[in-house]
Amino acid sequence: MLASPSIEVHASRTGWGGDVVDPSATSRRHDEPPRAQSSTANRVEALTGVRGVAALLVVGTHAAYATGKLTHGYIGLVYARLEIGVPIFFVLSGFLLFGPWVTAAATGSPGPMLDRYAGRRIRRIMPAYVVTVLLTFVVYQFFTPGPNPGQTWLGLFRYLTLTQIYTDDYLTTFLHQGLSQMWSLAVEASFYAALPLLAYLLLVVVCDRRWQPRRLLTALAALAMVSPIWLIALQTTGWLPNSAGMWLPAHLACFVGGMALAVLRSVGVRCYAWAALPLALIMFLIASTPIAGDVTMSPERLWQPLAKTVLYATIATLVVAPLALGDHGRYARLLSSRLMVRLGEISYEIFLLHVVVMAVAMNAVLRWPLFTGSMTGLIAVTLAITVPLAWRLQRITNPDTGQEARHHTATFGLGPPGAALQTCGSAPTPSLDRRIDAEADHRAESD
Repeated sequence: MLASPSIEVHASRTGWGGDVVDPSATSRRHDEPPRAQSSTANRVEALTGVRGVAALLVVGTHAAYATGKLTHGYIGLVYARLEIGVPIFFVLSGFLLFGPWVTAAATGSPGPMLDRYAGRRIRRIMPAYVVTVLLTFVVYQFFTPGPNPGQTWLGLFRYLTLTQIYTDDYLTTFLHQGLSQMWSLAVEASFYAALPLLAYLLLVVVCDRRWQPRRLLTALAALAMVSPIWLIALQTTGWLPNSAGMWLPAHLACFVGGMALAVLRSVGVRCYAWAALPLALIMFLIASTPIAGDVTMSPERLWQPLAKTVLYATIATLVVAPLALGDHGRYARLLSSRLMVRLGEISYEIFLLHVVVMAVAMNAVLRWPLFTGSMTGLIAVTLAITVPLAWRLQRITNPDTGQEARHHTATFGLGPPGAALQTCGSAPTPSLDRRIDAEADHRAESD
């Protein structure tokens, strides 16, 4: 499943670390630049396409819940596990956002500037999010299908500041029926805030400002252990509030999976879909059993959230790995198709809007009582309304997206901005990587 070329590590010239050079890849880079650029462009498009898949999975699991399908035995558990779309988004964020720090360490170039990093994260995430929150609160002033504890002035403040999950009893205090999916965006925001510190600890403290990929991967494996330790503390002690299972430490293993992919990419490791995807499917089917917990609100055994966390992080990493690590086969070509790329480009906006659209569609359009109706019918109606709204929301809140994508395609032959993705197996190209990696975080989206 993983293959690594011969890697030569040279001494540091700048204090950050050394340059990673694959001699055979260096000649490829000079002899075949159009081919290398084209393969990188396809990889960027495929990573965009997988975001579209993740968004559809999230829509699917919410439709299954709304139509009462989650209680239908094993198939109900399969529908519930479609929430794997959220861990896929987490892995993508870890890969795309940690990538510039890894490239800087590997090439001896300066790391991302914190003010630009923070500014891009805020500009990419917050405008569409704020518009969605405000519109949803307005909608629920007139649309009240059931109890909605988050529909208060304090709830509005909490959602606008992405702090709604930091409470002792989220379900009875700040859960909003039209914004229930936003807990994962709060987790994303906390990862954005923590990443510069994590990068400093990993690359400066642990690796001593030198490019040491093996030590870095070992440190990432240790960092991933934060998630099971956190969940054990949550289950066995009274130190943490019951909503702490939604906080960043509980999901850090997923982000670490993406961060590890960024390190593996930097040393030329490849991963092939023919090996990764069957393993991911097997693990998904295992996760779709009570080993990863039930779909009810009954108390969980200690090992169930631990199993779910490990399985989800592994599955999501395996789904992304072939796209991040240089496989250009059918899997990558499918996800880089025009339809999937277009869907991926508005996946963040689909994520933001689909829950409130689904609630309104089910009650006002389809007129189905909760836990009844057709799952596929609800998905179809929801997407038919959500996709054009998502496209419009993106154009209003992020109008330069299309122009920037075309500019980077024409300038670098690398597809949309955010492509901190050199061709796997080739050595970093500092002059190009620095220009592109500075914007690698621009398009990493949350779920």
